[in-house]
Amino acid sequence: MTGRRVLLALGLAAALPRASRAASAESCPVLPQPALRASSFAAAVARGGEVKVVAFGSSSTAGAGASLPWRAYPARLQSLLREALPGHAVTVMNRGAGGEDAVQMIGRIDRDVLSESPDLVIWQLGANAALRGLDPQTFRRLLLEGLARFRQARVDVVLMDNQRAPRIAARPGHGVYDAILAEAAATQPGVALFRRGALMDALAAKGVAPDSLLVSDGLHHNDRGYACVSEALARGLVEGLPSGTLRLRR
Repeated sequence: MTGRRVLLALGLAAALPRASRAASAESCPVLPQPALRASSFAAAVARGGEVKVVAFGSSSTAGAGASLPWRAYPARLQSLLREALPGHAVTVMNRGAGGEDAVQMIGRIDRDVLSESPDLVIWQLGANAALRGLDPQTFRRLLLEGLARFRQARVDVVLMDNQRAPRIAARPGHGVYDAILAEAAATQPGVALFRRGALMDALAAKGVAPDSLLVSDGLHHNDRGYACVSEALARGLVEGLPSGTLRLRR
C-alpha cells in the first residue's frame, strides 16, 4: 500500500458527520481491510465526475436499527467516499428492502438497480435465507442468476455476507449461505466479497463485543455497527483502486 493510500484509509473515519460521532460512541478501531477490487468502479473514479453506487439488499441495507436514515450504512458510505474522492460526485443509492432475500431481490434487479446505470453494486443477502432456512441450492441458483445479469450490464458487484448476530447463529446450517457467497466471489468474474462476519470477529478481538454493534433484537446493527461496516467498506474500496487513481486532498 502506498503512503497516500495509507493516509486515505486511516483518514476515512473523519468523514463521518462530526455531530454523530460526538453524540455516541460510534468510532471503530482501524483494522486492515482487504482490497475490494471492482474494475467498473475504478473506471468511473478514473474518469472523474459522477460515480454511482447502488446498495442492494434487505434490512441491513435499508437501515433497520439505525436511529436516523443517514446513520444507515449506504448514507455513511456516501459521505466517506465523497471525502476520499474529492472532485467526484459520489452517490450511494439505498435500495434495501426489509425482509427480503434472493427470492424477492431477483425480481428487483432491473427496476431498482440496473435502471440507475450504477458503476458498482453492493449486494447484501443471506440473512433472511438463513432465518427462513431457504434451500441452499435455490439460494446459489438465484445468486448466480443475479450476478450474471450484473455481469451482462458490465457492472461489478461487492457481495456482503452476514453479520454475527444471535438470531442468525441460532439457525442450523446458517454458515452455508456465507460459504456460497464466498464461493461466488472466488469463482465469478467481477465479484468481490466484503466479509462482514470476519469484520465483526476482528473487532471482537480488539475489544468491540458483537452485541455492542447490534440493537436489542439480536439481529440488526445499531448506529455503531453501521459506522463500522461503512468505514471498513470505504477502506476496502479505496484500497482496491489502482495505484495513482487517487489524489490526497490537501
